[in-house]
Amino acid sequence: MNIHSTFNDPNFFWKNFRLGTEVQIAGSFIYNALYTLENMETFHYEAECFEFLYNAAIGIERLQKIAIILIEHDGSKSQEDFERSLITHNNLELLHRIKTQREIKHGKQHVKFLALLDNYYNSSRYDRYNLASVYRPPQDQKGLIKFISEELKIEIKIGLPFSTGVTENIKKFTGKLIGKLAVQLYEIIRSEAHRVGTATYEIAYDTKAFKIFIAKEFDFKKEKLMQREAALFLIKCLPEDGLKKFIDKIEPLEFGQLQTNKYFESMFNYHKDRAVMDEMEYLYEENKIKHERVEDVMAIGSDINFDFFEYFDEEQDNEKN
Repeated sequence: MNIHSTFNDPNFFWKNFRLGTEVQIAGSFIYNALYTLENMETFHYEAECFEFLYNAAIGIERLQKIAIILIEHDGSKSQEDFERSLITHNNLELLHRIKTQREIKHGKQHVKFLALLDNYYNSSRYDRYNLASVYRPPQDQKGLIKFISEELKIEIKIGLPFSTGVTENIKKFTGKLIGKLAVQLYEIIRSEAHRVGTATYEIAYDTKAFKIFIAKEFDFKKEKLMQREAALFLIKCLPEDGLKKFIDKIEPLEFGQLQTNKYFESMFNYHKDRAVMDEMEYLYEENKIKHERVEDVMAIGSDINFDFFEYFDEEQDNEKN
């Protein structure tokens, strides 16, 4: 088959491009699940438990379906029947389907976790839409807490202000659990893609999926360290370059209502800490700050090359002289 006919073959296009996009999507969902857990302080908020379970359930489900298509689809069966067989949200059934043909190593914890995801997605996901839900605890939150507490043998309390914290040990356990499944499924996809002659497994570098499938990182310790190392460098050793000259022209807002380290905390965790943002909005309103300042400040940390513009301006000045 020549290259032209290969790229015009629906089967090839489907498995190479459409499923390749699905790998990226699955990786993003798994990343989002772990990122949600990373930013949970306790299990008190039902919405956060829901968000974690939703992303984990969809990410693993989609990853398993990609593997199944690459393993099973050979055109010998009815396409409609094959596609209909994929219409399920049962992760345990999908895992069993893969295991009958390929090896996946897992423990009882993984089976329990997939059962939790299946129960959530097929049942408790819509529980709050039922009036009867007012007579029972939130089922998604209850299921997640039950799983974590049983596996780690800890008691989890959700009542404020004494809610049990989402500890580093909980994050490490959950990341390792999800990571083992995700990596094995991705390796099956890679192997099957090689077998059928597609590049379904290829992952773009600057993506969430890269962190999960290629870097095999299931926590955010490196990102947190990088934020602080970069901030420390910029505070203490900001080079005398174009950016420094640009920043020196901008007067800072007169922050000061909070203790100093709170500004770093809020800056690194803006998704859940609004204290500094509220102070910023107050200062903008109080000082009637114009939009031109917003544009200037937003240029910091953008893809603008200030050294290039400084060089360009100097060249123009030399030509005038």
